[in-house]
Parts: sequence; C-alpha cells; structure tokens
Amino acid sequence: MQWSSGRRSENVEDRRGASVPLIAGGGLGTIVLLLLGLFFGFDPSAFLQTGNRPESVPESSTEAPNASPATDPQREFVSVVLADTEDTWRDAFRDLGRTYSEPKLVLFTDVARSACGMAQSAVGPFYCPSDRKVYLDLSFFRALRDRFGAPGDFAQAYVIAHEVGHHAQLLLGITERVQRSGEQMSPTQKNALSVKQELQADCFAGVWGYHARQRQILDPGDLEEALRAAAAIGDDRLQQQSRGHVVPDSFTHGSSAQRTRWFKRGFDSGDPRQCDTFATARR
Repeated sequence: MQWSSGRRSENVEDRRGASVPLIAGGGLGTIVLLLLGLFFGFDPSAFLQTGNRPESVPESSTEAPNASPATDPQREFVSVVLADTEDTWRDAFRDLGRTYSEPKLVLFTDVARSACGMAQSAVGPFYCPSDRKVYLDLSFFRALRDRFGAPGDFAQAYVIAHEVGHHAQLLLGITERVQRSGEQMSPTQKNALSVKQELQADCFAGVWGYHARQRQILDPGDLEEALRAAAAIGDDRLQQQSRGHVVPDSFTHGSSAQRTRWFKRGFDSGDPRQCDTFATARR
C-alpha cells in the first residue's frame, strides 16, 4: 500500500503502556477471552495453551508506550487506514442520505477495558458497539503473519476495515436488528445469523478496498493479501486446525470461501448496497 502520504485520523486512542489489572487464572478472564475471541473469527483456544500467546510487540515496530508518530510507523499506518475508512464511509453514507459518525480506534498492549468487558490481546481485534470503539493490540499483526499465514500491509488494513464495517452496521441499524432477530432463535440459527453479519462486515471491508484502489494507494498484490487473510480466518480452516474436524452448524463468521467471496464482492462493486448478506442464502 502507498499509505505514507495519507491523511492521519485524529480518532486513534493510544493506551499502550497503560496499567490494567489482569484477572488471573481461568474464571471470568478466560470466559471473556473465549467470547471475544469469537468476535473476530478465530478459535481463541489456540491461545490458551502455554507459549501460544502472540508477542506483545509487532516485529516491524520498536515503539515504546505512547511513542511519537515520528518513531512509530505502525501507529501511523493504523491512523492512515482509519482515516481512509472515514473518508470512504462519509461519502457512502452521504450517498445513502445519512451522516457518518467516526469510531475511535483504541491501541492497547496485552489488556484493555472496554464497554463490552475486559479485552486481552489474544482475542484479536474487535468492535465494541456499546462504546463505538475498535480495539486493537498491534501484536495481532504478527500473529496474522506467523500464525495465520497472511502477511502484508493490506492484510492488516483488511482487519481494521472489517472492524470498522461493524461500526457501519451499527449506524445503519443492522446490529440492532440482528440482536432482536436472534432473541427467539435456537443456537444454530443464531450462528447462521452471526455468519451473515460477519460476512457483511467482510463485504464492507471490500467496499473500502474498492475506494482505496480508486485513490490509487494499492500496490500490485494487495488484493491477494486481503483475500489470503480472509481465507486464513474462515471458520472451517480454523476449526480444522484447532479441532481436526469441521462443524458447519457452529460457524459464526463464515467459511474461508464465504469470507473471500464477500470481500471480493465489496471490492469489485464499491457499493455497500451490494453487501446484503441477509437477503442471500448462506452458501
């Protein structure tokens, strides 16, 4: 990506280095880990084993807590990607006759408090609708490359754009409708509904990718990086890796094929109206 000259967002909240008490042992801390780990789409049980937790500092970054932008290229990268999503969604909402309000993105190390509970780095990035913030420990980018086999800056940008896609869903009223619909559903039906919501966030990430391409900031191979990342965190691939078998009824984010297909649909169209996963049979 040609990102270095891009606008920087003012909505990055840097909490790295902040002291937050951890909940020791299993108990609530483990429950939060398991629940929030599902939010992004990988099996958090892999990180509950000794020695499997991602490193707390990304390889490409040597930042100190609250490092200045001049010495913190990864923070700069996140800020530029977030700013670009802001520009994309501001225009998209205007076309829909709506006003886009920007989310905050919280950078943290190891653990952070959110309105959705305590977040640990092993859960991966997530969006909290209660405080309208995206939470990201930059160590996930190393895990994305080393554990999930999806390197590259556009793969990282896809992660951010996916979580911002959940913010767009909240503003469009989709999140509330999903929550209401799920109240009377069986666990299997709720899983299927969750898959549709997550696939739409993938499609929304693709919409951002389309506009990033229009702004000529993508490099050759960037699309393949994002598709590789989407495939790497498909439920089927993650279940096969962690359990040795696949249980489709337990999917909450979609298969590798579904995730790549919906990202590509958004990337090809650039139109969020083409991302109605709820009107499309799960396939």
